[in-house]
Amino acid sequence: MKVIVVGAGVVGTMHAWHAVKRGHKVVQIERESEARGASLRNFGQIWVSGRAGGEELETALRARELWEGIGVEVPELGFRPCGSLTPLRTGLEVAVAEAAVAREDAAARGYKLVTADEARAINPALRGAFASALWCERDAAVEPRTAQLALKRALLASGRYTFLGGREVREVVGTASVRDDHGDVHTGDAVVLATGAWLGGLVRELAGPGLPVRRVRLQMMQTDPLGDTLTTSIADADSFRYYPAYGGPALDALNDGQAQTPTASAHRMQLLMVQRRDGGLTIGDTHEYEHPFSFDTVEEPYEHLAGVVESFLGRPLPRIRHRWAGVYAQCTDTSRVVHRQQVSDGVWLVTGPGGRGMTCSPAIAEKTADELGW
Repeated sequence: MKVIVVGAGVVGTMHAWHAVKRGHKVVQIERESEARGASLRNFGQIWVSGRAGGEELETALRARELWEGIGVEVPELGFRPCGSLTPLRTGLEVAVAEAAVAREDAAARGYKLVTADEARAINPALRGAFASALWCERDAAVEPRTAQLALKRALLASGRYTFLGGREVREVVGTASVRDDHGDVHTGDAVVLATGAWLGGLVRELAGPGLPVRRVRLQMMQTDPLGDTLTTSIADADSFRYYPAYGGPALDALNDGQAQTPTASAHRMQLLMVQRRDGGLTIGDTHEYEHPFSFDTVEEPYEHLAGVVESFLGRPLPRIRHRWAGVYAQCTDTSRVVHRQQVSDGVWLVTGPGGRGMTCSPAIAEKTADELGW
């Protein structure tokens, strides 16, 4: 069969990957010359630790397994099973971690509460002051700025894949057929619209005004090389407030008894940090939900994050060399892993994974392929 994939972000590319791996032909159409959206502007984290139980955790664990397999086939992804550490300083923070370790699914996530010395043995770059840490062995990372290009090269080598960049799909013209802005019609046996945060235009026409997906904006930064090896991803205890795995009485007590700093609260912040292969640190992030989004990147969140990182590393942060903002699509019902909807004959819309898109995309695409009988 022939599959038309619209959108070259990680969700679209994983749909292309599964289709090609199952022996089908794929035409992937991207409105930019290459992907430029959230798939390149994220941490590259394969983040199992914070996922809600049930379907979301099952999806993340399956995706983690798939990412590792793809990483063997495509070493340029930079897949590494680095795990993550969340340093803890207060009793309220430790109580949330203790509740997480007591979960029935804690072993599946690789949770373990470790002492400060044990955390430093896992990640010697953590020279700052903290009492203990939550270790999640199952977390991993890839290189987001290069992953799409590496996957594209592997797909092209199959001989069953065509990439068409710089083309915007404008309309559905028949069963499993779309027309782009060059006037060319692309016909297959199935069309997947994996358009990420592009929710207007054709997507609005097909899905209607009630699409249960919203856009979220974030700010991030990257530093010069650290000059040291960060062997794990790093989060701070504010991340407990934003990930569903940590919900419960202990988190309620943290929220009631330990306020975020004014900057972190105003920008709905958490620290997430991953070291890139060149030694630089990708650091974030903020959450902005109200539209219209600001067009400025503001400095206060960066100053807050730098202070948190320096307190964990026990040293000054390297020079910040990049600052950027990004926008991703999230289901308004945040318990849903993704919005998957047939919007026309032979045409499916797959969007809205939110901050779990990089983590879960291989498993999301696998489920689409299974449901569509590829």
